[in-house]
Amino acid sequence: MPGAAWLILPTYEEAENLEALVRAARAVLAEAAPEGHRILVVDDASPDGTGAIADRLAAAHGDAEVLHRPAKLGLGSAYVRGFDHALARGAGHVIQMDADFSHDPRDLRLLLAAAHAGADLALGSRYVPGGGVLGWHPVRRAVSRGGCRYARELLGVPVRDLTGGFKCFRADALRALGYGEVGAQGYAFQVEVTFRALKAGLRVVELPIVFSERREGASKMTWPIALEAAWRVPALRSRPPRELPKSGA
Repeated sequence: MPGAAWLILPTYEEAENLEALVRAARAVLAEAAPEGHRILVVDDASPDGTGAIADRLAAAHGDAEVLHRPAKLGLGSAYVRGFDHALARGAGHVIQMDADFSHDPRDLRLLLAAAHAGADLALGSRYVPGGGVLGWHPVRRAVSRGGCRYARELLGVPVRDLTGGFKCFRADALRALGYGEVGAQGYAFQVEVTFRALKAGLRVVELPIVFSERREGASKMTWPIALEAAWRVPALRSRPPRELPKSGA
């Protein structure tokens, strides 16, 4: 049997969402991950008490734990820290998702089923048939879809939702793509991780999901995050990742 499935939840000011999300995710993973599961919260010193809530959840549930970071250091580095932690502890699959209910915890079944069926990277996609977005203004929806199309055409890859952040990796595949070399923090992190998976010859499968506006709290999207993606995506084409070893696992 492979190692446990680890769910990585980066948090910053998610006090209103975290407890309900962890409760929902635990219920799904108990059924969808026969090899066992762990939930790891990576909190960036949230001033709203998210870290304390995470500590309470970890004390109450043996399948949950917390990594506290000293400041708001960025989404990308939070995922890298979480990936390191999970892989060092023998994870068989590593899942990343938002902590605000934008991703439906019930779809964890979908991603894990695809991973168990042979996908190296199972990606929850808004932009394949059956996928979609709820609660966004039409302008935001158009910008997101246009950004994905721009990145896809610029990089010459088939994946439709390159900025999607709901992913399940097979552990050996995650190691093979060289995630620790990714320096981006926002949407560009998602683009580069998927691009690296494709460059490494990994099997990437897109699965339809419906992405919803966050349940509580404020969006973390900022202009610096958007600008980072605007320059990092073209940089990937002009300076692609070093040739990665093909995954033979």
